[in-house]
This record gives sequence, structure tokens and C-alpha cells, in this order.
Amino acid sequence: MKKLIQAHRQKKRKRNIMIFCLLCGALLTAGTALYLTRASWLPSSAPEEAAAVPQALETDVSSPQAASAARLRNLNTQITISLVGDCTLGTDEAFAYDTSLNAYQLYRGSDYFLQNVKTIFAEDDLTIINMEGPLTESTERNGEKFAFKGAPGFVDILSGSSVEAANLANNHSHDYGEQGFEDTKRILSDAGITAFGYDETALITIKGIKIGLVGIYELHDHLERARQLKDNIAKVKQEGADLIITIFHWGNERETIPDSNQMALGHIAIDYGADLVAGHHPHVLQGIEEYRGKYIVYSLGNFCFGGNSAPDDMDTMIFQQTFTIQSGEVLTDENITLIPCSISSETGFNNYQPTPAEGSEAERILQKIDERSAQINAE
Repeated sequence: MKKLIQAHRQKKRKRNIMIFCLLCGALLTAGTALYLTRASWLPSSAPEEAAAVPQALETDVSSPQAASAARLRNLNTQITISLVGDCTLGTDEAFAYDTSLNAYQLYRGSDYFLQNVKTIFAEDDLTIINMEGPLTESTERNGEKFAFKGAPGFVDILSGSSVEAANLANNHSHDYGEQGFEDTKRILSDAGITAFGYDETALITIKGIKIGLVGIYELHDHLERARQLKDNIAKVKQEGADLIITIFHWGNERETIPDSNQMALGHIAIDYGADLVAGHHPHVLQGIEEYRGKYIVYSLGNFCFGGNSAPDDMDTMIFQQTFTIQSGEVLTDENITLIPCSISSETGFNNYQPTPAEGSEAERILQKIDERSAQINAE
């Protein structure tokens, strides 16, 4: 599997680079992956077109950058990062139990849920999810229409499937109050999973590379989050991050095109120093934009999603990017990998088992991402 991936991850540094698809039966259990190198359909903004970062928010990072370069001088390696969308490991107590994720966990066990993507996660270096809902025994439900939670033991779904980090900055992390939120952080930490989000950043070291994780909840404050974004990126830079991944919970449910706030914040994140930006909340896939040579994945959709037993749209994806570190420099890797998936291994209902798509279904999902990416600059 690794040889097949590496064969299609050769750097081709051209401005107009073709997109190509491979039907990889052996690669993803007859699934389909899209390998691309600065695909022509990705909206691309040249540096001169970029929105200027306000002078008042500029940060002097010359010293941390110099220290990072010195530390990396003799390192030559690659880091592959996988990103997926909303993971609600639980249910709303008002939902029917028989069709809930909790019922599947009781009868099938924790290994069931991610078994069809576990190999993909195991072969990368870092898998990051959006943890949409607490793991807690708290009974103090908030007053929202939908409130999700799972049992503390449901963390095994993640820890047993090579998930290493979870963003908690979203609109369901406090469904069971501050107690539920704190329980979730502790449970994830005890399982060896790094939690981050809001003003809590994280720094993970993999193969000698320090990866900074920033999670921003945008839904109500919009561009007012620029200050928090700047401060959090500056914080992980100061801590010596060589790569910075910024995750947003943003946008509007069921909207297939990112709104102006998403685009502005995504650009600002890269202007401040993020190397990769991704988001979720719309519960559907949105397109991908290339901005200043870096990628913004506007919505990853749902993934292992206990929030709905029969959603209208079950398309999702695993987004992967490999970063190359060579002689003290983090190179701009122009290859990304899209693995089209369904949130369910069954059609017509959600069985909470995300699965790589095959054949025409995979092509259909890739075409959807293609079209939605092309629409970003057309709006």
C-alpha cells in the first residue's frame, strides 16, 4: 500500500498541473482515491491578491523561526496528516435507541465503527477528527434542541483506530455543560489522544517535527475570531511549531459553498502562518481552495456521526497531505490525497461505519468536490 501511495506522491512543481484519478482496488479495499498536484480546478489566489493582515495584528516570529530552522537542519523526513469531519460518538437521549450509535456500540463493540478506515489512519502520521459531543456521565443537559453525549468508554472507538488528535471547538462540546467538556478532555488525554480548541492549543512532536494544532469556533463571532486566531497561531509559533494546522468550526448547515466569513478567516489563518486549514459544521462537503500555495478544506462533512440515523447526504472524505522536511526547510508539498467515503457502509441509512467509496460512487463524490471547488471563486 505504501509503495502505491509513494508512487503517486512525486513532487511535480508546475503552475498548471493536471488532476488525475486512480481506481485503487488494492490500495483502499477496492476504494478510490484522488491524487492531485495543484489541481487546475482548485481556486488559487496569488500572493498579490491576498487580503492584507492588519498591521496591528502582526507578530514578530523571527526568533522562533530561526530556532526551528536550526533544529531541523539535519532532518529529512515526511509527515502525512489525515483530516476528517464531525465525529459524534453518542446520541441524543430523545432519539430512538434501536437505531442509535449507542445501540451499535452495545451489540458490535468499539472496534466496529472505524474498522473500514483504520488501516488508512494507521499508515499516516497524524489523524485529526472533530469531536462533536462530549464523553461523560453528566446528566446536566443544556437547553439546546439537540444535545449529544457518549459513554466514557466510547473513547476506545478512537484510540483503537489510530486517531491521535481531536478538535473540541464546536457547538456540541458543551452539550452537557462544563463538566461534560472537562470530562471529555480528561478521557481523551487518558487514552493518549490530544485534545485542542478554543484557547487551548496543542503541540505534538512526530519524527522530530513539532506540529501546532489550533481549533477555532466561529459560528457566532465570525471575523471577531481573527484576534483569537492570531494569538493562538502566535502561541504555537513561539512554542516552536514547525507545522501549524488550523481547524475551524464554521459556516452554515447544508450550505455547499463557503460564506465570506469562512473565506476571510481561512485566508487570514494562512497569512498568519497556518500550513493547512480545514473546517466543518455544514454537515456536507464543501470545496477546497489553494491560497498562497496552501490548502483550505472548507468542510469535511460528517464522518462517524451519531447525530443522525438517516441523513440525506452521506458523502464524506478523508483529506490527506504529506509535508516534506528537507535540510531544515518545510517544503511546500504540492500533492494532496482525497479519499472519498460514505459515513455508512450501508445505503439508505446510517450504520455509523465510515467506508471508502468504490467505483462510480467514488467518482461521483470526487466530481462533487471538483464542482464545489470550482464554485468557490465563481461566487
